[in-house]
Amino acid sequence: MLNPVQIETDVFAIRTEDDFNRAALDVFRYQVETNSIYRRYVHALNRHTNDIVHYKQIPCIPIEFFKTADVFCGQTLHEEICFTSSATTGMVVSKHHVQKLSLYETSFLKAFELFYSDVRDYCILALLPGYLERSGSSLVYMAEKLIQLSGQPESGFFLHDHVGLIHTIQELNKQNRKFILLGVTYALLDLAENNLQLGNNAIVMETGGMKGKRREMVREELHAVLCRGLGVKQIHSEYGMTELLSQGYSSGGGLFATPPWMKVLIRDTNDPFTYVDAGRSGGINVIDLANLYSCAFIETKDLGKTSVSGRFEVLGRFDNSDIRGCNLLVQ
Repeated sequence: MLNPVQIETDVFAIRTEDDFNRAALDVFRYQVETNSIYRRYVHALNRHTNDIVHYKQIPCIPIEFFKTADVFCGQTLHEEICFTSSATTGMVVSKHHVQKLSLYETSFLKAFELFYSDVRDYCILALLPGYLERSGSSLVYMAEKLIQLSGQPESGFFLHDHVGLIHTIQELNKQNRKFILLGVTYALLDLAENNLQLGNNAIVMETGGMKGKRREMVREELHAVLCRGLGVKQIHSEYGMTELLSQGYSSGGGLFATPPWMKVLIRDTNDPFTYVDAGRSGGINVIDLANLYSCAFIETKDLGKTSVSGRFEVLGRFDNSDIRGCNLLVQ
């Protein structure tokens, strides 16, 4: 059997396309061996591990499996935490059984450093109502850890406390200190109604989610409203979900980049086992090699397209699919 500890090391040492391919094949073989749900799916497709030599040949499971089954590696589930998706009454939630929490922490911290530098360079201000008011949110866990590691006393959650948040932002600007305002979409819109001027020290990052609080907007309209109301030139975004342990980030314009251990591929909407070229739209498949002990190969219900540079854009959702709380707005 493949050594999962060695695979972990290899995943976060990826630098090249060949590195990714080798690690992805190792993760695939390990998960076929140890994940009964994934193994049955791969066998049902009549796929054989020895025939698969490239990550684009690896089958991705429909994301609904995380709602209908316990997706994990091993004979017995030994989880350190279970992340759950948000849901309205009557909806079935996704459950991500995380057997090694350090993998999640390593993934989001390394990705943050890759895209934004050391977290200690920023004050982290989290405006996440809805997520804070329920348990099991991977986004809240990430924000809490970033707040802690920032080491700055002003970092924290503000929930509905706009007065306190505005005061903190004013003080940070007086001291010429950099900060990241991480917020759920509708809460950022509420804050923007104050017509603030956050200034050059601010990074505003929306994590998506109207939660039925406001009408849905296309990304261009939403970001224009936020830029005007918050006095910034660009709105950053985070692409993540309960079923993943990694995130993509956009520094503006809705184009996301991924860390080296994560890839987004676009499948043909009429043939889920065929990928389309850059520039063509289709369903988003995600390979997240940090998902070593669940499943790294996931077919989402998001629609998108990739660019020749490897970045991706989210265009919306498939019809009749649940609205995921921890992601971009429906466009």
